[in-house]
Amino acid sequence: MSARSSLPARLFSTLAILVIVVWASFVVAIIDAGNQDDAKAADAIIVLGAAQYEGRPSPVLKARLDHAAELWGRGLAPRMIVTGGRGVGDTTSEAAVSRRYLAQHGVPEARILMDTSGLTTSQSMMAARNFLGAESRPTVLIVSDPFHMLRLSILARRLQMIPLLSPTRTSPISSRPGQRLRYVLAESIKAPYALVIGAN
Repeated sequence: MSARSSLPARLFSTLAILVIVVWASFVVAIIDAGNQDDAKAADAIIVLGAAQYEGRPSPVLKARLDHAAELWGRGLAPRMIVTGGRGVGDTTSEAAVSRRYLAQHGVPEARILMDTSGLTTSQSMMAARNFLGAESRPTVLIVSDPFHMLRLSILARRLQMIPLLSPTRTSPISSRPGQRLRYVLAESIKAPYALVIGAN
């Protein structure tokens, strides 16, 4: 094989190695972000939605809400933003279920802002930013599962918010290694997309 004909092969190999290195760095960053807990005073607590079953929070959503209620009890923010629209066949939204659950667990209902339109993480984060209006770079305490934290922090920054990450530690996803790995691998594609494309 001539030097000229081997050049494309070398370029392909170099590109493949670069892609693998970048992907692996995102996997590490996702795990690292999920291990953080930056809980401190913020302008608002944002709780990302998850499935609800006939008006009751799923175990994943309940874990997020329990953690958010604990943060509220510590007096870390003056308001709570819950997100999550209504899925196909559902009679209520994730946000409505979240609001009711939090009100039953010590968060004043008047302090809970509810977005029922978001069906994706990006849509939910944009809706949360809209609730904060013209505030310049508000600090937000973000609650979700550990695997979700890196992408949420990327989206928050792109939306001119300062993210503080506080993942729940009681989600059933975290207790199932195989399921946790699947979510981390999925986020290793979604997080770079959020970094490049942003919230849309």
